[in-house]
Amino acid sequence: MREFKRTDRVADQLQKELAVLIQREVKDPRLGMVTVSGATVSRDLGYADIYVTLLGEQDPERIKENLQVLKRAAGFLRSQIAQRIKLRHVPELRFHFDESVVRGQHLSSLIDEAVSSDRARQAEDEGGSEEQGEEAR
Repeated sequence: MREFKRTDRVADQLQKELAVLIQREVKDPRLGMVTVSGATVSRDLGYADIYVTLLGEQDPERIKENLQVLKRAAGFLRSQIAQRIKLRHVPELRFHFDESVVRGQHLSSLIDEAVSSDRARQAEDEGGSEEQGEEAR
């Protein structure tokens, strides 16, 4: 078994090229700061699922608008990729919002909250036990 499948190499190359192309070539003012966070390519190289994240506010309406802009630019991006990557057939591009970053940030904030409440409770318990010790003397 080979270590890297061809589809993985193509997906990796697509991710790199699209990150540059979206920033430099897509001239739509509605498009925010988009980051290409991942790409997967079908086994037959017929289509590629491109996962993007947005910098800043994660408003569902803003996400939808950015995905529409990318969907409209897909043909242009695909033609640009055809010039940059040597492939017999450039996959059809399908854009998706990558929720894993948002989910990760949410989980991280929940963990931070739990840790700080544990510390606060622990500080209260330690403070309470010292007072009880003084009363016993």
